[in-house]
Amino acid sequence: MWKFALLCALAVARAEITEEEDVLVLKKSNFDEALKAHPNILVEFYAPWCGHCKALAPEYAKAAGLLKAEGSEIRLGKVDATEETELAQEYGVRGYPTIKFFKGGEKSSPKEYSAGRQADDIVSWLKKRTGPAVAALDGVTGAESLIADNEVAVIGFFKDPKSADALAFEKAAEAIDDIPFASTSDDAVYAKFEVSTDGVVLFKKFDEGRNTFDGEMTKETLLAFVKANQLPLVIEFTEQTAPKIFGEKMDEFKKAAAGFKGKILFIFIDSDVDDNQRILEFFGLKKEECPAIRLITLEDEMTKYKPESSAITAEGITEFCTMFTEGKLKPHLMSQDIPEDWDKTPVKVLVGKNFEEVAFNPTKNVFVEFYAPWCGHCKQLAPIWDKLGEKYKDNADIVVAKMDSTANEIEAVKVHSFPTLKFFPAGDDRKVVDYNGERTLEGFSKFLESGGKDGGAPAADDEDLEEDLDDLEEGQDEDSDGEDDGHDEL
Repeated sequence: MWKFALLCALAVARAEITEEEDVLVLKKSNFDEALKAHPNILVEFYAPWCGHCKALAPEYAKAAGLLKAEGSEIRLGKVDATEETELAQEYGVRGYPTIKFFKGGEKSSPKEYSAGRQADDIVSWLKKRTGPAVAALDGVTGAESLIADNEVAVIGFFKDPKSADALAFEKAAEAIDDIPFASTSDDAVYAKFEVSTDGVVLFKKFDEGRNTFDGEMTKETLLAFVKANQLPLVIEFTEQTAPKIFGEKMDEFKKAAAGFKGKILFIFIDSDVDDNQRILEFFGLKKEECPAIRLITLEDEMTKYKPESSAITAEGITEFCTMFTEGKLKPHLMSQDIPEDWDKTPVKVLVGKNFEEVAFNPTKNVFVEFYAPWCGHCKQLAPIWDKLGEKYKDNADIVVAKMDSTANEIEAVKVHSFPTLKFFPAGDDRKVVDYNGERTLEGFSKFLESGGKDGGAPAADDEDLEEDLDDLEEGQDEDSDGEDDGHDEL
């Protein structure tokens, strides 16, 4: 009687694990039990409102169904991180979706999922993580099935499975998660695919259909071969293909970062996120130019540096950062091309490439607005600035100009807020005067007629600049009294 009661109590206490489209629905209450029942389980931490999560959902469910239909012990689960906040915090969830693989029932150090977001990518990655890195092919039929079932597959042809080349092949296979590797020593398979000697062939369902490795067989050369041939010559950028396009570059970025810990902070910016476009703009980058590498120093007036090569490799990034730490890099100053009609309007258009020639012309008094296209205060100033240009368009001594400082940079002036107004008086001493007067046509006119004295102030010294940078870092765009200071911070 007592035994019966105890068994009933245990049965009642057991947490229920439900399924939705073959995906286990996990919560704090059943998470540990799920790991015990399913030693190999991939878990997605998601938010119901997340667009990326919604796009992943059908492929994730499809992958779960494929594995279940095969009778695989691998299962897929999901956790609503907005509801199960304690669980999400335990596993360091910072964005959605976050996908982690729990192997062997071990819950303390799950592996981050790093492959594509299509069902086949998920299944292939999981099989590589739970099975041998290199599968042994079962004759011609096995080889044909592998090729037919995968967008890309790599087959090693080795008469001696323990040869040095075969071992190098296995090491390369262990380093690639999302592509199946297999090997054979079967003469029939050699003949079927017209392979006469030991070697490696990459089979794919696009472009040439197959690529044969040629060269000394090492882990590094094989990885380079696969990475060079695994994607189509032309590939559409989508949420599904993004991990394949950027994944290897992120790996290279992380490798380089390890050598500069405490010296350089490595930051990854997702160019596909709308809210990040202003950040890209600050670095002088456009979304279509990414992936790209830039380095910026916050201490030295936010000076930017650009590597000579656009290739993203651990070696290249390391060399670039080393040259910076050794003081061997020159700053990268952005500049647009000089417009053909830059001087045809009352307000002259300056860019990095013509700024020195115009602003520091010893025979001219040049008044420049440094602006940003998105700046609200700049938009309010625009009609007044145009009237100022019109007023002085026939004056031989005065030039009214403007420069888009989000696309152009110069060594002589560091812009930290918009609009910034500076006066470059005639002469050979390269003097720069800040304008601090009223932003009215009358105020600007008095300033120019007085030679930059009425409403002007000396350009900020180092102490003022340091205060400006402190304000920028704190995100301040108001005066101490809480009123709008008429500037938009960069």
